[in-house]
Parts: sequence; C-alpha cells; structure tokens
Amino acid sequence: MKRTFLRFAFTVLLVNMVLTALNAQVGYESQWPGFRGPWGCGTIAGAKTAVSWNTDSTRNIKWKTTIPGLAHSSPVVWDNLLFVTTASSATKDESLKVGLYGDIGEASDSVVHEFRVYCLDKQTGEILWEKVAHKGIPKSKRHTKASQANCTPATNGKMLVVNFGSEGLYCYDFKGNLVWEKDLGLLNPGFYAVPGIEWGYSSSPVIYKDRIILQCDIPKTPYLTTLDLATGNEIWKTSRGDEVETYSTPAIYAGKGQTQIVVNGFKHMGGYAFETGKEIWRLGNGGDIPTPTPVVADNMIYLNSAHGKFSPIIAVTPDAKGDITLAADSTSNQYIPWSVKRGGAYMQTPLVYNGYLYNLQVNGQLTCYDAKTGKLEYKQSLNDAFSASGIAADSKIYFSSETGIIYVIKAGPTYELLAKNEIGGVCMATPAISGNTLFFRTQHAVVAVEEKKK
Repeated sequence: MKRTFLRFAFTVLLVNMVLTALNAQVGYESQWPGFRGPWGCGTIAGAKTAVSWNTDSTRNIKWKTTIPGLAHSSPVVWDNLLFVTTASSATKDESLKVGLYGDIGEASDSVVHEFRVYCLDKQTGEILWEKVAHKGIPKSKRHTKASQANCTPATNGKMLVVNFGSEGLYCYDFKGNLVWEKDLGLLNPGFYAVPGIEWGYSSSPVIYKDRIILQCDIPKTPYLTTLDLATGNEIWKTSRGDEVETYSTPAIYAGKGQTQIVVNGFKHMGGYAFETGKEIWRLGNGGDIPTPTPVVADNMIYLNSAHGKFSPIIAVTPDAKGDITLAADSTSNQYIPWSVKRGGAYMQTPLVYNGYLYNLQVNGQLTCYDAKTGKLEYKQSLNDAFSASGIAADSKIYFSSETGIIYVIKAGPTYELLAKNEIGGVCMATPAISGNTLFFRTQHAVVAVEEKKK
C-alpha cells in the first residue's frame, strides 16, 4: 500500500512538473513582453481580435485610460498587468509634428521633465501604480517627430526594465519597487551626415534568459552590450566599429546552432554571439538611418531599412558567417536566398505572418512577399503616413497611421481591406495584443479594443 501511494505521489509530482513546464512555455508565447511581443515577432497565436470598433459610441472599446506626457513607447503586457512609460514636461508642452516631411530639426525640451512608469490593470485600465524614474532637464534633444520616451519596456514576468536613454536604465519589480538603476551616459543619436544633430534614443531593451541586451549606436562610440538582469552589471560590451547612429531594437535568434543577437545597421547589420558578443556575420549597404528591427521567423532572419542610397529587404539564413554583403549586381548569395534592392521601410519593422512578409513604408506603400522565395504577391497604397509597425493575429493585420486610423487587412497573398477604424488620437506607437484584446497607445491615452460578446 505504501509503495502504491509513493508511486502515485511520484506520478502526480512528475505530471505537475511537466504541466508547469508546458504552462511556462505557453505562457511566454501568449504574453507581450517587449517591443512587438514574444520574440519581437509582432504576432500572437490563439487570439480572437476585433475587426471594427467605434471610439465615439464605445462599440468594442473595453476601456480608455489617459496617460499624461508625450511618449512613443509601446505597451507591454504580462498576465493581468500592462506597463507604459512617458515623459511629462513641467510646462505641459507636448510639441509634436507628425506627417510626411523631411525637416531634420530638433524640438525644444530645455525644461524639467518627469520620466514616469505606469502599471495598469489589463482588464479595467485602472492605474495600479506609477513611479517617477527621473526628474530633470533632458540631457539630449529629440526630433520634432520623436519623444523623450521612445523605448518600449521589457519584462520577463518578474522584472520590468525601462530605458530612458540619457536619463538612465531602471529595473522594477511588479509592485513598483526600484531594484536597481544604471547611468548609461549620453545616448544621443542623430544624423551622421549632420554632426551635432540629436533625434532621441529609441532602441528598446530586450530580455533573454538572465540578460538585458542593449544596442547603443551613438556618435563616435557605437556598441552592443549585455547586462545582468538581477544587478544591471555589464557582462560584455562589443564595439560596433565605424557604424553610424541607428535606432533599431535588437532581435534574438535561438534556433539551431549558436544563439545570436541580430542587429540592424548601415555598415554593420549582423549577428553576434549571445554568450560572448563576438561577431558571427556582417552585412553592409543598408539604409543610412536604420530604424526597423530585424525579424526572426520560420528559421530565417529578415532585415530592412530605407534612407539614402540603399533601401533593401534582405532574407538571411541563420548559419551565415563572415562578411555576406551582396555584390552590387546580385540579389542573392550562399547565405541570402533572396533580397530586394529598393523598397525597404524607413521606420516600420516588417511583419512576417503565416508565410508572407508585409512591408509598409512611411508613405503607406504596402508590399506583400512570399517570405521563403521573395516573390512579390501584391503592392497597394494605403494613402496615409505611418511610423508604427504592424501587428497580426486571427488572420488579420493591423497598421496604425500617425493620424490614428487603424487599417485592418486580411492576411494572405491577396490584398483585402476589412475595415478602417479611428482610435481617437495621434498614434506613433506600435500596438500590443494580449488575450483577445488589442492595446493602442495614442498621444494621450491607452485604448483597449475587444470584440464584445453578444
């Protein structure tokens, strides 16, 4: 009897261990832990998201919560908690110039700002806590289209990491207690062709395992680094050589072979060993103000950018090694199965969903490619201005225009516009998805959209 009981107890323990492991794995994939969600892919499985809504009638509007200040950082979600950041001016001045224009000018932010972190209840929008991470006059300037809080937070389900660039890196627990803070010095990227111009740091932190990954492509001393999540202490720091200023968030490739940190760049797109920071491969001839984040999908790496002489879209195999830069007259090589010489995006990260790559440019030009072969499926103009990156769920793709029009497009090789919905404000931030809810960050609020049950 005793042996039977012990055998039963051991079986129960084993089953619980397996279920716990499975729940942890499923749990991460259903969270939205950083910029563009799990693995930075911009998609989430199993969600049933709304096609249409109306902010005036509140149809399919779950809640709306006002967030003061100006920020382009995206919401992140873990379980029932949603986190956002903002920077509030003492004068309440929120100078923001949106739309299609080529002015390289800086905004005037030479007044005291409060750099804040908010935690909201995902179900109700109630603000559970808010913290002032830093208070002072910003140490670096920003573009007239940017903010002083561009970087999206990152979380592993226990800790929340917030990067305010020149104002520092902060780590909180989920109750809002400050665990540690770190001064990263002056992070002031601008346009390399006009030295002295500052446009605002925007590369979001990435958490993988027990480390924080930061890409700091700043003037003169660009670098990539990993920090210990528990303490903020530096693990390694790798120079990015003669790379120019960039604004891209890194991506993680954790498939077959060596785990890589993949970064965008003008002279140095490439992969670095996660454990050591050693360069594995590199690729040149990108746009000269790189902003889109690399995308890892279906055991492939996708890079794009667009400014200056080059505007490529490039598919790279993860076994790449050395300098794999394409010859001037070529669109493929041993490690690049396909590429497009011109047609990449200046601001938006591409979206790879159900076998297709969707690339949206700032002027609303949308192209859809077969992600494996590079075959162009369609080209369509949305006739609007865009900065936010697209997201997808439930066979639907969501593109947010700067004016706050959300274009809902059916996923697949044929263009079909399902709906155009207003979100009630300027929308520069990439949305988030959790459960069946879409979360949009506008200039003054977070808006939760969910199909109401009949």
